[in-house]
Amino acid sequence: MFTMRRPIFALFVVASLHACAPRGMALDSTLGPHAGGHASSIATGDTVTEIDKAIWIVFQAADDAYWFGSNGQGVYRSDGQTIVRFGTEHGLSGNQIRAIQEDRAGNIYVCSDSGRNDGAVSRFDGRAFSTLPVADPTTSEWKLGSDDLWFPAGQDSGAVFCWDGRSLHRLAFPKTAAGDAHFAALPRSKFPNAKYSPYDVYTITRDSKGRLWFGTATLGACCYDGSSFEWVGHAENGSFGVRSIVEAKDGTFWLSNTLSRFAEIPHAVTDPSATAPRFRKEPSFATDADPFSAFMSAVKDKNGDLWLATLGAGVWRYDGTVMTHYPVTHNGAAIWVYSIYQDRHGVLWLGTQGHGLYKFNGEAFEEFKY
Repeated sequence: MFTMRRPIFALFVVASLHACAPRGMALDSTLGPHAGGHASSIATGDTVTEIDKAIWIVFQAADDAYWFGSNGQGVYRSDGQTIVRFGTEHGLSGNQIRAIQEDRAGNIYVCSDSGRNDGAVSRFDGRAFSTLPVADPTTSEWKLGSDDLWFPAGQDSGAVFCWDGRSLHRLAFPKTAAGDAHFAALPRSKFPNAKYSPYDVYTITRDSKGRLWFGTATLGACCYDGSSFEWVGHAENGSFGVRSIVEAKDGTFWLSNTLSRFAEIPHAVTDPSATAPRFRKEPSFATDADPFSAFMSAVKDKNGDLWLATLGAGVWRYDGTVMTHYPVTHNGAAIWVYSIYQDRHGVLWLGTQGHGLYKFNGEAFEEFKY
């Protein structure tokens, strides 16, 4: 049976928290070796004392440094002592950050989007940022490798980027009947301000079987297994789209809401070559009236519990039975949370639109300040 429980705790602000061990990165300073084997190198950026308030992306690298992607001021790197900001003036492709990842060699990849169908990916090698050139489309095709890095290709692109370790490929989704219907109903000639594609990608995640899931603007989610595309949840969440996809410990997939979920049909498990639908939609436990019915971002912790971040109703933890509420506030007022991230040590972080970073202290989410 589903029940709700609210924890009792005091919300407080810590004036200074050091999230990771000191490693001494600063403007024109020498770095020690880090994951990936880079020798000492020079990183050029602006040393700052504060991080922008509009943080959408949080990422912790293998060297324990944190990278924070802003919605207009570039990306920040923190080693717990020094904060360095990188922007377009330092070689970053754009200042609106949409994703941050790392390869096995320790290089950092930052995806940006200006909103003009020209998303780009920059690579940081420990010395400087450089924008990756996009491969000739005639040499690009859909493939799936265990070490590939995938990124959204930007607003109104209807595509994604795949870095395969050698080249950056820009890949458009195969056309669908639902996509064609969208363009027929909203032709750009009549609706010039409708500058988005139904295939635009909000989120990308890899499931427990190694498949990729793409959450889109209006077409639901697409599951890609390396050979085929399976679309589920068409028009799921209306204009909100699929902003987050999370796999629950029972193997079901949640697409930005707790109203429904998608389960893999048994025949698809025993016969992956079957042409019938591989997933079925099932009702979940929430109603439209519940404050957690839609979520912006989600993670699964080491216990398999789901943490769901909402735009204005805080964070909710679901352990399979109980939904527990953790308010996220600034000066007593609820705020919009854009992302939730679990770092390498299991610590939860929140990115917000106008109030900077929040961090979970074991009982509550508190404003994070250096």
